[in-house]
Amino acid sequence: MEQQVGGHSLSVRASTSRLPASTMVYNFKVFKKCAPNGKITLYMAKRDFVDHISTVEPIDGVVLLDEDYVRGRKVFGQLVCTFRYGREEDEVMGLNFYKELFLASEQIYPPPEKRNYELSRTQERLIKKLGEGAVPFRLTVPAGAPGSVTLQPGLEDEGEPCGVQYYVKVFVGDSEIDRSHRRSTVALGIRKVQYAPAKPGPQPCTVVRKDFVLSPGQLELELTLDKQMTGLMRQLYIHGETVAINMCVRNHSNKVVKKIKACIQQGVDVVLFQNGQYRNIVASIETQDGCPLQPGSSLQKVLHLTPTLAHNRDKRGIALDGQLKRADTTLASTTLLLDPDQRDAFGIVVSYSAKVKLYLGAISGELVAELPFILMHPKVYFEGRVKMIHADSQADVEMFRQDTVHHQESVEVY
Repeated sequence: MEQQVGGHSLSVRASTSRLPASTMVYNFKVFKKCAPNGKITLYMAKRDFVDHISTVEPIDGVVLLDEDYVRGRKVFGQLVCTFRYGREEDEVMGLNFYKELFLASEQIYPPPEKRNYELSRTQERLIKKLGEGAVPFRLTVPAGAPGSVTLQPGLEDEGEPCGVQYYVKVFVGDSEIDRSHRRSTVALGIRKVQYAPAKPGPQPCTVVRKDFVLSPGQLELELTLDKQMTGLMRQLYIHGETVAINMCVRNHSNKVVKKIKACIQQGVDVVLFQNGQYRNIVASIETQDGCPLQPGSSLQKVLHLTPTLAHNRDKRGIALDGQLKRADTTLASTTLLLDPDQRDAFGIVVSYSAKVKLYLGAISGELVAELPFILMHPKVYFEGRVKMIHADSQADVEMFRQDTVHHQESVEVY
């Protein structure tokens, strides 16, 4: 029996004839990365950690240490958030557009006398398999920390893309503020992600009207997002789904509607900058079907748009979900905030809206209506749990090399 959990494959299968018939074997996937000197090895069960808005999943793993090497030394683990807000190629004369935030730190070795948390099942299995040199750790992510978002670079841009990234860093040093040495440091990139809420918010609907100088009557435009079979309007969409915009135009004026244009807009707010807000059009359609709409007439129409990265790969500044090496990504998910007025200064806030514009000609102008919605990934549930026996666990290890992204401390992360 095989199930997908968080994009990784967990397989549960009956054991071989050497084990009792009632025994099950549990295969679990772990990520492994070694320091260049081979004395420190980091194991983590996953690289995506869920932000539940008010709390964030703790980051836990196991570090395998060479006992002879670490004897008399200290080993520290840190959660580092990097924020690049300018192009690497523009960094000249000592100017840089790169910040590092140390969000959590813990001494891993020598381990504390008393641990204030319980080990996860994966940590227990790894410690049992790796032996005495394996030491567990847990790092706590503060609530409100920025999400993993990358801004898509231009086709001619070089260097690291702008955005927010995270990595777990394990190093040998005299203190947690000691400068780490590359040969005794290991860093593994992770992501802080949000999933679609179980209960969506208020259903979106808007009505806008336009008056005309020296002309009687109004032009009215009503927008709702597509209705399901239950008759309820939607606010929440999953990546890859098509957004159906229901529009109703009532022309009580003496003007003529000549053209209709609809689009999906991605709003990006780089909080660090006062004027860091901009919008990207990620899907659009233009139509004259039902036009010209004469005075006294009405029009009901459904416009279908699908916001995807596939049609926007050449656009600079598009916000993408935080990207790990060897993995593809999508448009950035909507950022959910506990308090919209309290935003992390180093964060990037993403939002989406559906916009419809009616063109009336050069003199009469336009009528515009806009409707916000949420675009996210679905929450992954693990169902059908089977009782496992720790002694028969098998680890599927994904290993990483040291020849990847070059950071300012010469720590290589991916």
